Amino acid sequence: MSEDLILDLLSANLLYILLFVMVVLVILKGVKIVPQSEQHVVERFGRLHSVLGPGINIIVPFLDKIAHKISILERQLPTASQDAITKDNVLVQVDSSVFYRIVQPEKTVYRIRDVDGAIATTVAGIVRAEMGKMDLDDVQSNRAQLIDTIKATVEDAVDDWGIEVTRAEILDVNLDQATRDAMLQQLNAERARRASVTEAEGQKRAVELNADAQLYSAEQIAKARRIQADAEAYATSVVAQAISEHGLEAAQYQVALKQVEALTALGASEGSSTIVLPANAMEAFGNAFNMLKGRG
Repeated sequence: MSEDLILDLLSANLLYILLFVMVVLVILKGVKIVPQSEQHVVERFGRLHSVLGPGINIIVPFLDKIAHKISILERQLPTASQDAITKDNVLVQVDSSVFYRIVQPEKTVYRIRDVDGAIATTVAGIVRAEMGKMDLDDVQSNRAQLIDTIKATVEDAVDDWGIEVTRAEILDVNLDQATRDAMLQQLNAERARRASVTEAEGQKRAVELNADAQLYSAEQIAKARRIQADAEAYATSVVAQAISEHGLEAAQYQVALKQVEALTALGASEGSSTIVLPANAMEAFGNAFNMLKGRG
């Protein structure tokens, strides 16, 4: 085999090899596999051409290039602290954080340079502005509403950057020592006031219960007296009726009968051996005996 033939074969094989390498290179350059958590921004001649989503994508080799690989996972800004003054002129230090994700990479890479820094600055300004609209008590009691307001305001501010704010958090609201001492004094004073009010209400209730008890006792005594008066009045009416029906003799008979019963009881008592009677007692006894005899 001549040297010319060998050279021709080598040249032909080298050409095939070059063609094969070229094909492989074109495939490698033209076929792009994008991970699920990313989107790739493609430029052609230095300008935005397209955005590649997750999966297999085809580009034009040597004309198109992947300029930016953007993660679309949710991100968290580092916790930031900023001073703010509330509506009632209280200086507070607010610790906040924001969660976001990139939804339009073509806007993010061509409209803003430092995404985290820009969002952090925006959040700080919005937090200060919202704190200035609220009193300190409202900040403490309406934290959820404040978070929703901050999230909505930040979303509007970063919409042109292709960013979606998924969550905003107010981690803590710190007060300076002087304000804390003043609030502690106010809290102690409020506790003392509540204790005084509770004690006064207890004393008032005790007085009311005591008055109710005295009123109840007076009502019961008055009721007993009224019953006794009714009984005496009834007895008097009975006697009056008897006198009107049977005359004075019937009344004298009742009086004489009571006197006899009293003398009999006195004589029957165990400690009595001698009974001394006044002179008119014998006369009364005789009258009663005669009246009893007359009725018999």
